[in-house]
Amino acid sequence: MKKFQFRHDSLVRLREALRDERRAQLAEAMRIQASLDGEMQQLRLKLDEARQMHTAPRGAVDIDRLLVAERYEMVLLLEKHKLEQQQAGMNAEVEKRRQALVWADQDVRVLEKLRETQFQRWRAGSERDALEHLDEIAGRMRPQETAL
Repeated sequence: MKKFQFRHDSLVRLREALRDERRAQLAEAMRIQASLDGEMQQLRLKLDEARQMHTAPRGAVDIDRLLVAERYEMVLLLEKHKLEQQQAGMNAEVEKRRQALVWADQDVRVLEKLRETQFQRWRAGSERDALEHLDEIAGRMRPQETAL
C-alpha cells in the first residue's frame, strides 16, 4: 500500500513561511507601538513637571522662569502632537499587519483542511482496498475448505 502524499506540501510550507513572516512583522509593529506608548508616558510626565513650574510660590514672581516654563511646555505639546500622530499611524499599521496575519493564517488553515480531507479519502480508499484484498484471499481459501 502506498504512503499518503499531499500534492500541495510545498505550497503549505510556503504559506506557513509567509504566515510566520507576517507574525514577525506584526510583532515588530507592536514593539514599536509599545515604544511609542512609553515615549508618550515619559512626555506626559515632562508636561506635568513643566506645568508645575507655572505655579509660583506666593510672593515674588520670576518672569523669566515663567517664560522659560511656558516655552518648554509649548515644545513638549508640539512633541506630544507629533507623537500622537505617530501613534495613530502605528495603530493603523498594527491593524493592517494583524489583518494580513489573519489572512495568511486562513490560507494555511484552508490547505490544512484540504490535506485532512484528502487524507481521510486516502485512508478510506486504503481500507476499502485492504478489505477487498482480504475478501479475495478469503474467497480463494473457501474452495480449499470444501474439498476437505
